[in-house]
Amino acid sequence: MNADIPTGPVLRAMGEEAVLLELASLEDVLLVHRALAASRPAGLVDLVPAARTVLAVTDARGPALAAVGAWLLATAERALAPGAGRSTGPVDEAGRRSDTLIHVRYDGQDLAETAALLGRDADGLIAWHTGRLWTVAFSGFAPGFAYLVPEREDETIGRPLEVPRLSVPRTTVPAGSVALAGTFSGVYPRASPGGWRIIGTTDAVLWDDAADPPALLVPGDRVRFVQVPA
Repeated sequence: MNADIPTGPVLRAMGEEAVLLELASLEDVLLVHRALAASRPAGLVDLVPAARTVLAVTDARGPALAAVGAWLLATAERALAPGAGRSTGPVDEAGRRSDTLIHVRYDGQDLAETAALLGRDADGLIAWHTGRLWTVAFSGFAPGFAYLVPEREDETIGRPLEVPRLSVPRTTVPAGSVALAGTFSGVYPRASPGGWRIIGTTDAVLWDDAADPPALLVPGDRVRFVQVPA
């Protein structure tokens, strides 16, 4: 076992106003973040999930750091306890809608090759992509870029699809590119370099500085991809 990967919740201090909760897997992060969001104490500044961690940030006007750490550990232990509900569905916070529809033209330059790598045709890959409810696990890479995980494993192979990244990343990926990599799907919010496989394009605006919040998708949100004519 890799000693660098915790087997249970581990707390780490991050300066004087934040605590980092380390977890064993992304599935655990989804479960714990959902429970934390549902019981978030008043005055907490931010709650930021990542692939294996959840960062809780407070300040002088919020709850004490020791209390935040105790809340993180107690909530994680309840969420991960044997027999606890294993649903990773999101909590609707601050009036955000539960599901966001993203309309996609499946005209991506990597669609056919990606489908072939996964042992199916383009229509089969599109059906798989549109036939799942996706959850925003965490955000990163660029403002507005959400790492989306599917609700269900792939029935044909009994596990999540693993999509290989491009061997040579592109120097520029257009904004609105809908892509796959590893077990994730995502939408590029702006033109940038990238090595994910592009399967489609969308006109959805993922980041708007004038909006509140500026990100269309935040951790815990659910997404459905809808095919539209190319």
